[in-house]
Amino acid sequence: MKKVESNIFVLTAWRSLKSDSGVTLVLVLVMVTILGLSAGIAGSSWSSLTRRAKEADLLWKGGQIRTAIGTYYESSHAQGAAKTYPSKLEYLLKDPRFLQTTRHLRRPYADPMTGSDWELIKDPGGRIKGVRSTFKEEPFKQGNFSAENEEFEGRGLYAEWEFVYTPKKTKTGVVKPPTEGTSPATESNK
Repeated sequence: MKKVESNIFVLTAWRSLKSDSGVTLVLVLVMVTILGLSAGIAGSSWSSLTRRAKEADLLWKGGQIRTAIGTYYESSHAQGAAKTYPSKLEYLLKDPRFLQTTRHLRRPYADPMTGSDWELIKDPGGRIKGVRSTFKEEPFKQGNFSAENEEFEGRGLYAEWEFVYTPKKTKTGVVKPPTEGTSPATESNK
């Protein structure tokens, strides 16, 4: 009798193991699926975080270049000389109008969204008055821009964010239009 009972116990244990392995297989498949979904969500979150960081970098570097163009434009090697935009971005690193080294920008910055060169925005005379990214994707940031970037509000693409230096108006509020072959010059304040 003991032998029959032990055989029944072995058969019952064997059937239990067979059904447990099926449950284990299902649990493993569920865990792999959950792990895959988690990895996918983490990957898209990482991608979003990376792009947001590049977007912030774009705003900072574009602002630095706009400011450098502004200091180049406003500085002059001679009293009463016409104010001009640079004809090359390299002139922001070392201004050729001065004998001593004059830097308006610390170092050249690539477009953070693409890692390549900026698209140049030129005045009618062919001089550089600003830059923009060539990245044609929708930005995360759509509002709450700083005062200098408020025109970016509602823009649909990063390529529409233009970092352009616009000369300040004089006391009389008159900005001279550009003449052929030169960039805009303002009246000197007297």
